[in-house]
Amino acid sequence: MEAELQTQIAFHLTGRKPGAELAAVADADARPALLARYRDLTALRYDFPLVLLRDATDKGYVQCLSAIVDNVANATAKDDEGDRLTRHLLRLEQEIRVLLSGGAKGALSALWDEAAGRLAARGDAALQDSLKLGRAALKVDGRVADCDKTMPSRLLHHAWTVAQDRKARRLQADLTRLIIRLSDILTVDVAHSAAGRSAASLKAGIGTGHAEVFDFEALSQLLGKASHGDNLPLGRRRRIESLLTALKAQRFVPVPGKSGAPGAQDRPYSFVFDSCTAALAAYRERLPKAIELAKSIAIAELEANGEYREATHDAFFNDFGDGDLGQEELARFPDYLIAMTADKLHAAESDIFMEMLSAGLPVKVLVQTDDLLEESPTGGDGHFALGMRGKQLANMAIGLNDVYVLQSAASNLFQFRDRILKGMSYTGPALFSVYSGASGDTGTLPPYLNAAAAMESRAFPAYCYDPSAGPNWASRFHLEANSQVEADWPVQDFTYEDANHQRVQTRTGFTFVDFVACDRRYARHFARVPRAKWNASMIPAGEYLGLAAGSAPDKVPFVTLVDRDNTLYRAIVDDRLMRAALRCRESWHSLQELGGIHNSHAERLLAREKQNREEHEKSELAARSPEAKAAAPATAATAVAAAVAAEPEKEKSPDEAYIETPRCTTCNECTQINDKMFAYNEDKQAYIANPDAGTYAQLVEAAESCQVSIIHPGKPRNPAEPGLAELLKRAEAFR
Repeated sequence: MEAELQTQIAFHLTGRKPGAELAAVADADARPALLARYRDLTALRYDFPLVLLRDATDKGYVQCLSAIVDNVANATAKDDEGDRLTRHLLRLEQEIRVLLSGGAKGALSALWDEAAGRLAARGDAALQDSLKLGRAALKVDGRVADCDKTMPSRLLHHAWTVAQDRKARRLQADLTRLIIRLSDILTVDVAHSAAGRSAASLKAGIGTGHAEVFDFEALSQLLGKASHGDNLPLGRRRRIESLLTALKAQRFVPVPGKSGAPGAQDRPYSFVFDSCTAALAAYRERLPKAIELAKSIAIAELEANGEYREATHDAFFNDFGDGDLGQEELARFPDYLIAMTADKLHAAESDIFMEMLSAGLPVKVLVQTDDLLEESPTGGDGHFALGMRGKQLANMAIGLNDVYVLQSAASNLFQFRDRILKGMSYTGPALFSVYSGASGDTGTLPPYLNAAAAMESRAFPAYCYDPSAGPNWASRFHLEANSQVEADWPVQDFTYEDANHQRVQTRTGFTFVDFVACDRRYARHFARVPRAKWNASMIPAGEYLGLAAGSAPDKVPFVTLVDRDNTLYRAIVDDRLMRAALRCRESWHSLQELGGIHNSHAERLLAREKQNREEHEKSELAARSPEAKAAAPATAATAVAAAVAAEPEKEKSPDEAYIETPRCTTCNECTQINDKMFAYNEDKQAYIANPDAGTYAQLVEAAESCQVSIIHPGKPRNPAEPGLAELLKRAEAFR
């Protein structure tokens, strides 16, 4: 037994199999035991496949197949035949899944009909009747997307289209309204002109129905005598004509009224790109045209209302835009969608990506990671890359504070559908980092399960950072989509049959090691141990990861796997992979802190408060003891001193700038704004060191960026500081 244990320990420490006692994990279909029940996804009802709705709206742009089938069943199963119809529709749903697993694609209606035809061909009259009723009740349609390599880009493109269509309709309506109103002004002006009063023009205006009734020559002479010369000034006419040309010629959205088939120079711009380089080049090329259109819209609004004054507005619009547009103007134009894979993010592309986000450009970027487990370029250093390209970009984007960031495995995208649409509608840049689960070497494990395993094992957690959700991290950062979010690793019930055919129930953690076990490229990190060689020194990997470093030199971590026949076995894990799992856990701990879970600053503050409370209670008990009562009464001076010491701290004036220092989480936000105005005390908690060392604007900015909202700007100390009205309005929320 001792020799066997030493062999197992030797493999754990070195990754080498010193003898025949340990076997390689060679089964291509080996997978963690918790995934054993999911061999055939076509027999299960879950979130996929998705239907990208053709008639999409803000309230619904995607549905899962199971929900659609349930809706059809609820709409038709209203009598004693309801159970029969529901059973038949569930068979139809499974048949659609089988078609998709075989590579079928297309619209839901087409797949529905194909699946129904296959079932009807081998079914009875009752089944055929159910399928006919179900088809009549199907009220939605759209392209079907299973959880494969293309699904993330298809889903996000669909959500982007919904958000952009809504924005485009608003811009189209504004342009159409302005074109009509400006055209009406010119029409009226022409009617008042000599040309408009000519006999030919008057005859054209009346039409042929009553032309013989009028003497158009006489009418023209009469109107000419009555004219008072109230035509448009030449400058205004030319300005309106120029505006109409600009509004009709723009290529940001289609506008009604263009005649003929559009040429390449007239077609609306495309806003979908596969690289940041191409998107940035297009943005820069189109920016002058966007500025000109925004300027034309602003002038057209004034002209349409008769409010344009050359003496006032000419000088203003000469400098309009000044080479750029603000967020309000940019929000009127379509956003740029960039969909690319993480392996295309070379250094230059990453720099352009961050430049676009830092500048607040109107971009929505999908970075899709297909392989989380590619090893680092340095090879044998014991490090896994863990999809660092996508993760690093997401972390840097969050650090910019005003970028909408969503990270998720593909298996969770349907649950994040509302957050995806919100990100696409967000006024500002947005990043969507998605792990597809559709690469690597996972044998028969489908992309859906691989992606779900990555999220469950904390290898690729799901989260969302929404700058528009509130003023602090508690409102902006969402981590709750992950299971058992407070735990290091989620723990699930696991039941199996042992060698004696007895039912055994246990609880098993799903760790990063389990996720790696799904990929046979890393089989060398595992060694299969025959049941006869199992011993008490072998402990589950999740339990081993919870031990202090070096505290159990005689223990060996293992994971429970199943082969293609669902035969359960144990595989011990080498130290290199266990160290990678520890790094994965540390990364998860950082996300937990951002989400307010096990926050070290909050826990330290709670410990300090608990200690203070305990000391206070001890003091009170000591004061009530018989010995204390028998002691001489305090002198008047001592009593006064005690009263002063017990007096609570004075309430701060709302006009005075201050920080609730005991609640500070040491986030460095305020000290980065002005380290002369803000400083840390000996407990590394912030206070206002010198309110005159900076501006009131910096005080307000610090209050807005504070993660726990503990900075109160008070009132400005310099009444001459520019922009005080706006600053006071912003500061009102923190008084």
